[in-house]
Amino acid sequence: MVQKPKKTQKSRKAAVKKRSNEKGLAAADYEALAHFRYRLRLFVAFADENAKKAGLTSQQFQTLLAIKGFSRREPMFVGELAKLMLIKHHTTVELVDRMVRLELLRRTVDANDNRRVLVMLTKKGLRLLEKVAAVNFRHLGSSSRTLSRISRILS
Repeated sequence: MVQKPKKTQKSRKAAVKKRSNEKGLAAADYEALAHFRYRLRLFVAFADENAKKAGLTSQQFQTLLAIKGFSRREPMFVGELAKLMLIKHHTTVELVDRMVRLELLRRTVDANDNRRVLVMLTKKGLRLLEKVAAVNFRHLGSSSRTLSRISRILS
């Protein structure tokens, strides 16, 4: 019996693209998408409830996570945050205003460009982020490497 060579991720993507272009998605493709979306919704619901227990809204938690996860130790520009949160700039400004009042974020003006505003986590914001993120991470039962791989697959 001759074994078929294993398909690489690139060849699988090409096969799916070819199949979807020729005759639409197969039933298994729809099932896989449905299962993925369901699991994603379950996790988002869990994470939202976890944030709520810590006294944060889902959007506040996502904001803290975006700043910590994408800016490392540097403050983040409000415009960058808006792009990451997939919300309008003025909506991000309002969100930042509320989070500054709650002492979750600190806001400063960019020394090089007075028109740009930088935001960073406060100690309180970082403490709440760490609390919620740790529970979410454990719930996933995963590792950073696995999450990074999933992120690359989805991009």
